[in-house]
Amino acid sequence: MHQNETFKEVAAKLASEKTFHMESLFRLIRQPSISAQNLGVLECADLLQSMMVDAGIETQLLETEGFPVVYGEVLHPDNDLTVLFYGHYDVQPPEPLELWHSEPFEPTIRDGKIFGRGTGDNKGQLIAHVLAVKTLLELYGKLPINVKFLFEGEEEKGSVHLEPFAEKHKDLLKADIAYTADGPMEGKDQPSVTLGNRGLLYIELNAKGALRDNHSGNKGNIAPNPAMDLINLIRSMIDEEGTVLIDGFYDGILTPTKEELDHIRSLPFNPEATAEVIGIDEINMTVEEYYKKLCLSPTFNIAGFGSGYTGEGTKTIIPSEAKVKIDMRLAADQDPNQIFESILAHVEQFKSKSKISVDYLGGVKPSRTPMHLEIVQKVIQSVEISHGKTPVVLPALGGTGPMYIFTDILGIPSLTIPYANVDEDNHAPNENIGEKEYLDGIRTTCATILHLGDRI
Repeated sequence: MHQNETFKEVAAKLASEKTFHMESLFRLIRQPSISAQNLGVLECADLLQSMMVDAGIETQLLETEGFPVVYGEVLHPDNDLTVLFYGHYDVQPPEPLELWHSEPFEPTIRDGKIFGRGTGDNKGQLIAHVLAVKTLLELYGKLPINVKFLFEGEEEKGSVHLEPFAEKHKDLLKADIAYTADGPMEGKDQPSVTLGNRGLLYIELNAKGALRDNHSGNKGNIAPNPAMDLINLIRSMIDEEGTVLIDGFYDGILTPTKEELDHIRSLPFNPEATAEVIGIDEINMTVEEYYKKLCLSPTFNIAGFGSGYTGEGTKTIIPSEAKVKIDMRLAADQDPNQIFESILAHVEQFKSKSKISVDYLGGVKPSRTPMHLEIVQKVIQSVEISHGKTPVVLPALGGTGPMYIFTDILGIPSLTIPYANVDEDNHAPNENIGEKEYLDGIRTTCATILHLGDRI
């Protein structure tokens, strides 16, 4: 798409302020904000608020039952359209620290990438919105649309307090569309737009056998083995092909439309490059199989399993307890609470010598936005204007975010436009965002604001 003189002017200003934009991200990365450990989150909220105020955004910290929401707005009475930018300022724990090649909270540039915890997920992507607004305000004095900011501090804990916050502040959060920059692009130098996301259910199964570990010879076949019982329980939940066997698990899943299936068949897919990003030898799937599995189907995944002795050499014991953490990504219209109830019923019917309990650790509903909406098409055009190439449009993000807050509670369409590179390694050691991708993200937010305001 053609870039007009206004956008060229914006691009020139962005280029002249590269150093400031890099330093802004570095400030944010240096402040830890690990919500799971209650480490530095409040301090990060204060820092983010001050950076937004400096950008010309009217900003306040709004309390939740957990960490505060950093809310901001730039409104003008003549503007009719409002965009709500969403992001999260909390990050994952950096462990295992020994696998990092540089300090996780000291941003370091190597090979054109900025390394540090939160660079891609999500500080580099949310601050792009703030810097874009700062740029446009300095250039033109006002924005052609209204913008609001909703930056939370608990996304990495499942956004546990965001729903009641949104219910309480519906008027404050009123907007025409929600815009999230999060996650990696679909491929190298391939801009992407996603129309929804899968939901999440996270549980922990705990099995307790004897009061203490027992000798595997002296008490073998006598003492219960909770690790084996959990393995048998999991095998009763899912078969070798990955089909979940829990009654009711697939109830209510939204059937993909012909248009959605036709669309995903048209998407670019490079199995060799995708396998390299994942770190496996090969992917034997068609493009339709790949995107159906990634965007439109639920998962059942063992995230962690612990029991017994796992050190060097041998220790012949029957462990007294075992635990397994399981996350399930949910397809459109699946209900995490309903599925949890089905899991409780399944465990209750399972016969085991160990005592097995189920803990609910978090749940997020899936979300979906129609592609044909005019405002959705305008955002897709904005991404194309910024990058100079047509973005890949996915029916849903494989990962999870609280986008149902926008579609189900606020009643507005919700899009996710990833700014990070495909190999950002979010949640892993050596998380990163490319310098180019970070700076391109600021430009993309500028393009969106200007295009929605009919300036480009």
